[in-house]
Parts: sequence; C-alpha cells; structure tokens
Amino acid sequence: MSPFLTVVNIAVMIVFISALFWLQKKHVSFSKRVFLALGLGILFGLGLQLFYGTKSETLKTSIDWFNIVGKGYVQLLSMIVMPLVFLSILSAFTKLKLTNNLGKVSGLVLAVLIGTTAIAAGVSIATTAAFQLEAVQIEQGDAETARAEQLEQKWAGIQDQTLPQKMVELLPANPFYDFTNQRPTSTIAIVIFAAFIGFAYLGVKKKHPEQAEFFAKIVDTFYSIIMRVVTLILRLTPYGVLAIMTRVTATSDYQAIYKLGKFVVASYVALLIVFVIHLVLLAIAGLNPITYVKKSFPVLTFAFTSRTSAGTLPLNVNTQTAQLGVPEGIANFAGSLGLSIGQNGCAGVYPAMLAIMIAPTVGIDPFTPSFIFTVIAVVAISSFGVAGVGGGATFAALLVLSTLNLPVALAGLLISVEPLIDMGRTALNVSGSMTAGILTSKWTNELDTSAYGSPTAAKQAEA
Repeated sequence: MSPFLTVVNIAVMIVFISALFWLQKKHVSFSKRVFLALGLGILFGLGLQLFYGTKSETLKTSIDWFNIVGKGYVQLLSMIVMPLVFLSILSAFTKLKLTNNLGKVSGLVLAVLIGTTAIAAGVSIATTAAFQLEAVQIEQGDAETARAEQLEQKWAGIQDQTLPQKMVELLPANPFYDFTNQRPTSTIAIVIFAAFIGFAYLGVKKKHPEQAEFFAKIVDTFYSIIMRVVTLILRLTPYGVLAIMTRVTATSDYQAIYKLGKFVVASYVALLIVFVIHLVLLAIAGLNPITYVKKSFPVLTFAFTSRTSAGTLPLNVNTQTAQLGVPEGIANFAGSLGLSIGQNGCAGVYPAMLAIMIAPTVGIDPFTPSFIFTVIAVVAISSFGVAGVGGGATFAALLVLSTLNLPVALAGLLISVEPLIDMGRTALNVSGSMTAGILTSKWTNELDTSAYGSPTAAKQAEA
C-alpha cells in the first residue's frame, strides 16, 4: 500500500467535493449538481479500478476514507427514517383535509402499490420468457454456494411459522424496539403503531377537541423540526452520491457482470418497462410524465446509488410536496407505506423472475396460465412487510419461493451481480411510492397541478 497514492486519491475526492460546493454557492440547480456528482463518481471510480485493481490495499484504504462521505450520508438519512415514518403517518391523521378522506386515501395508495407490484411481476415473467432465462444456465461457484447456505439458514428460522404467525409478527409488541429497526418488519410495525395513535387522536378530537388540538400542535411542531433536519441532510445529497458512486464503480466485479450480462440486461429491461408503466399511468391521469422524470431524477439517482428505499424516504417526501404538488398527508402515507408494502422492484420484479427461472429445476412448466397466475398472486400478497433496506428483495424472494415450494437456496444464484441489479430495483421501489402519492392526490382532487407543472416550484434541499 502506498500512503502517498492514498493521499492523492483523497485529495482528488476533496477537489470534486469542493467543486460541487462552489456550484452550490453559484446557485446551480440541485438536479444538475446531483447529475454531475453521478458522472464524476462513475468516471473517478472506473479510473481507480483501472489504475489499482479491485484487490489493491491502496484502493481499499481510499474507499474507507470516501465512505466517511458516502456511508456517512446514508447513515444520517437512516438516523431520521423511523422518526420520520412515525411522525409522517401521525401528522397525516392530524391534517383535517386528510382525516375526512382517510379511508379513500389509504385505500388508493395501497391499491396503486399492490397493483403496480402485480403488474411488475407480470412484466418480469414476460421478460424472463423473452430472454429464455433458466437457473441451470448459471454456473454455481463458491460465492453462490456460500450464499445458498446462508439463505437456507435464514429461512430455517422462519419456515415453521404459519401465515397467521407471520401476520402477528407485523404487529408492534414493543414499538420502542421497532424504532431501532432491528426486525425485518420494524417499518410496518411503526406504521401500525402510528396509525393506532392517529385513530385515538380522531376519537379524542370528537370528545375533547381542545386536547386534540393541543396534541396536533405538538405533532406539527415535531414534524416541522424533523423536516428541517431532513432539509439540512438533503443538502449533502450531491456529495453523498459522488462518494457512493465512486465506491460502487471502483469495487464492482465487472467480470461477473460480463458472465451474467444476460441476466443483468433482462432485469433492467423489466425494471425499465415497469418504470415506463408508471409514466403511462401518470399520462392517463392527465399529468406530464416528462415533468415527473425531471423532478424525480435526484430522488431516483440517490435511491439508485444508495440501494436503500428507507434512506431515500426524506428526499421522496420532500420532492412530492415541494416539487410535485402532493399534499403532505398523502405524500407521507405513500412514502411510508411504500417502504414495506408493494415494492415494485424488490417485491415484484425480482421474486417473479427467480420463480420462473427456478421452476424448471423441479419439473414445473413456468409458463402455464395457472402457474403464472399463482406467481403473480403470491408476489402481490408477499409484498406486505418487505423491508425497505438492503436485503428486502432476498426476504421477498424467500417468501415467494417457499410458498411455491421451490428451492430457496437457488435465490442466491445472482449474488455476483446482486448489488448492480439492486440499484435499479431500489430506484423502481421509490418511483412506485411516488407514483402512488401523485395518482392518489390526483384522484382525490388534492393535487396542486400548478406546482406539479411549474418549473419554478420550490427547490428541494435549498431552504
């Protein structure tokens, strides 16, 4: 390892960060700075890998220093996810406009999330057939074998649970423990906990309006503080994207990507088709899909690079409200519920593709109408409670494969390219939740269409 070269690498990163800061002072738009950070990260990361190689100690040490910016940014976002989810749901109940329409709003959000996940499963099945993907085409090396053993051990811990027992696991027995996000179902548990308090607030509001009003002010105060914290952290997005993308491109196994290129391409074709379906749904609702792409780009970019739907929640909600004209209550519902329900990429595209690939290994014809219908139904139902952090797709795949009586160990076949595919899946998850918020607002006549269509809407993360 060369300390001098490590210092040079760190100096280059500091120069890039300084350039982005200078552009911020020059009031260059947030989207342009994020896009520039993405490009710089890709080029810098590729350059580092070409110069050092992935096993270089100098590269590893440099990445450790870069992670102060990249992983540090993700951890700052993760720090506020649970408080934000809790206060977002609770504040949705205290918004008078939403409480009058609560059942309809929550029903529409869930319908869009689950419906688009079912569509994603169908698209994935068609893509798998078009590319003629099968599990037997993948050579299982040491990494795949080790991953298979891990998945079997993981599944052994939950396979004996009945469906009712799994449903009970969603409930918050200890909400303070769930605030630490220690369970795969912690996010949905906090959503349920917040909903209980919200319904209690509605009951108190009828009998003791003064107490309810005081409580609503407290919630609004805490929510305002949390959103201010969100704003402060989101200012760091270009720097976080730069460091994360540098690490990803510098450490990716491009040989494995080349060998499994067919599977990577098929996955991204399916993901892009579902994203286009999001745009079509917006167009059908009378909204300009190009506007959505432009304004959601920073959000989707961060989701793509960070691989965490939960970490993207603050940027997600902020963009819906500040840029796309979605009321706070609906944006909070869509963003929070989208963390654990109906993730189009992780719970839709991925498990369905694996099911179709693996079915022939146990003598099942995956393209019979009955099996296709079963896969789509199982994927939609299993999309409840999928964690919005790294590993959520694996959890969803285990649920789907076990329900279909397929070998769960084969879910580790794509471990070599898992990070690359997961980037696209996460971006699609976030797009699905944002689409749910926009469509629900439009259908309930609460969308601010002038803000949605205006190029001069409040700038994200600039306040």
